Amino acid sequence: MTKKKLIRMVVVCFVFLTCFGFTVLTAKDSKVVEDLPALKDAYADHFHIGASIAPYQLMGPHSDLLKKHYNMIVAENIMKPEGIQPVEGEFKFDQADAMIEFAKEHDMDVRFHTLVWHSQTPDWFFQDAEGKPMVVDGEVADPDNYETNRQLLLDRMETHIREVVSRYAHDIDSWDVVNEAIEGYGYRQSDYYIMTDTDYIHEAFRITADELEKQGATGKLYYNDYETQNIQKRDLIYEMAKEMIDAGIPIDGIGHQGHMSITHPPVPLLVDSIEKMASLGLDNQITELDMSIYISDTQASYGSYDNIPDGILETQAKRYQDLFKALREISDSVSSVVFWGIADDHTWLHDFPTQGRVNAPFVFDHEFQAKSGYYAITEHYEEKMLPATATNQYYYILLGSALLIAGTVYLFYLWKRQRRSY
Repeated sequence: MTKKKLIRMVVVCFVFLTCFGFTVLTAKDSKVVEDLPALKDAYADHFHIGASIAPYQLMGPHSDLLKKHYNMIVAENIMKPEGIQPVEGEFKFDQADAMIEFAKEHDMDVRFHTLVWHSQTPDWFFQDAEGKPMVVDGEVADPDNYETNRQLLLDRMETHIREVVSRYAHDIDSWDVVNEAIEGYGYRQSDYYIMTDTDYIHEAFRITADELEKQGATGKLYYNDYETQNIQKRDLIYEMAKEMIDAGIPIDGIGHQGHMSITHPPVPLLVDSIEKMASLGLDNQITELDMSIYISDTQASYGSYDNIPDGILETQAKRYQDLFKALREISDSVSSVVFWGIADDHTWLHDFPTQGRVNAPFVFDHEFQAKSGYYAITEHYEEKMLPATATNQYYYILLGSALLIAGTVYLFYLWKRQRRSY
């Protein structure tokens, strides 16, 4: 072998390894790390793993991450009353239909959020036949026509529920029938409650169950709320559910939203709430899980994602580890855990409770790569994973460099040996 041939081989080897490494690395920022076991596989023996989505996330890298790691989806906003029926009698189903088709294509369960809620419901729901508000400053605006307006509100609610449920009866696995009806020391003083007392809650569950039965469908019915670990609120929800069960009003489970921070709430309180609801024979779902990296509403922003201290993300990972360990231990009472987003690039927490404050509440970062939190909640899973300290990017840099150096050294050795033989 001539020196020229050996040099040519070294160059070819270098070009091959360099190109191979470059091909892998240029994909790193916008694509899913394929080497990681899927979250849904890591929890296949425990509960579904879901995520909330916006319509634009049904394609591109969000879609890739969603398809790989999650087996349940829920609409972040488009299935709320104002998204489905912004004008009375005019139902808009195109975006919801697209989401349902995506779920069918990729064998995902679907949660519906939400049929009845005091917020993100159009004003016309709570206006009388003349377009005047039924409630003003927390009081019935027209006592003389109270019964008429009360019935009008319940009729509108029933029309909305039946139209939606009849359309998606065989596509939805879990229905958030009523959302956030409890507040403080009792029932939230919403327009719904002021006009109907608790009748709107009971009727919503009855109507939903009746329409599902008419359609020959079997979706489960949930009451959904935040801070369900709060002892006072937990007990109010428990009493409401027990009252419904005793009255024969259909209810299958409680949705615990699970909006958390790196310090609050204590995981054992959430476990206590789940076990209390399970004692009624109810299923439990974590429906809107995220974990803010801030400990107060007034804490200053870190400014940019890259400025978030590693120690904060490690604290978050430990909290996620504790939470999911506890949920695995009571998984007989929990059927799904749904994150309120796919990855850190898209979260309501960027603008709530503080406008423009960067947040990082999930286990995948703003570039769709696994964070420490991912490894923390999958440590129980036996399938081989990449080391938690190395991203796909650096793994291939190290591998490619090692191969390049080894190959070059070996070829140089062969060249020297060949030279001696001349």
